[in-house]
Amino acid sequence: MQQNGIHHVTAIAGPARRNVEFYTRTLGLRLVKKTVNFDDPGTYHFYYGDEQGRPGTILTFFPWEHVAPGRLGVGQTQETLFRVPEDAIGYWTHRLIEQGIPHQAPEKRFGETVLPFKDRDGMALALVAVPGAENEPVWSNSDVPPEHAIRGFHSVGLLLEDAVPTGAILTDVFGFTETGREGSVVRLTAGDTAIGGIVDIRTAGGFLPGRTGGGSVHHIAFRAADDVVQAEMARKLARDHRLPTTEQKDRNYFRSVYFREPGGILFEIATDEPGFAADEAVASLGQALKLPPFLEQRRQEIEAVLPAVA
Repeated sequence: MQQNGIHHVTAIAGPARRNVEFYTRTLGLRLVKKTVNFDDPGTYHFYYGDEQGRPGTILTFFPWEHVAPGRLGVGQTQETLFRVPEDAIGYWTHRLIEQGIPHQAPEKRFGETVLPFKDRDGMALALVAVPGAENEPVWSNSDVPPEHAIRGFHSVGLLLEDAVPTGAILTDVFGFTETGREGSVVRLTAGDTAIGGIVDIRTAGGFLPGRTGGGSVHHIAFRAADDVVQAEMARKLARDHRLPTTEQKDRNYFRSVYFREPGGILFEIATDEPGFAADEAVASLGQALKLPPFLEQRRQEIEAVLPAVA
């Protein structure tokens, strides 16, 4: 089975403007797509990433103005981690202090320096210092100097009752292999995939289940090169793990199927194609509200209910 990695992470946020300001200005990500939740078109769906919105760099949000805060617990994504150049942790520590962002002191995990912090909705994030990341492509038109800027996902951390069944899905279907253990955490890595190639599973038996809300991750999407690879993954899930997926859904910028992994977290398999330049030029990504064809006739109605954002 072809090795892949993380395609995108989708989370839930509070006010839309606050979300855009934090991720574009404080973290320096590019807003690569401004669209709506296809299943709830009165709600935005924001996609943030690198200049082109490459798979492995995309963090997306459904912002609901009055959403109740979530509660972290078993069966949830515990943390979403980004890659930064090795010498950038000092810069980011000062930046978080200056902007009043809740954060912890840098710490070591699996030999890497990690700076944990939270966004305005309490979503658990972290920056990981990665040697050589400074040589990778970067979105340079932001308030963050290019030499310190984020270079896509490092990993996601899952909090589960039992790591074994979920680990089996990651290894057997998504091509990950176990590469380390540290305390109650198992690290799985997708071959030599640099961006978005790590999943850490923390075992926490007996903890309360989580409650989804503001600051919670809604789902994690894993990459499939195309429809053929995605279909084979879905067949393997059904045949070998008795986990049926949904029918394929066209999300305009990728095609998706969904399933609940054994620990209860919603997983998605998303195709790399066609990408975020499918309906606007790379130079103007994220500037205009883009709607799928089936919603275009409702544009005036939709725009009337969406809150203004910067």
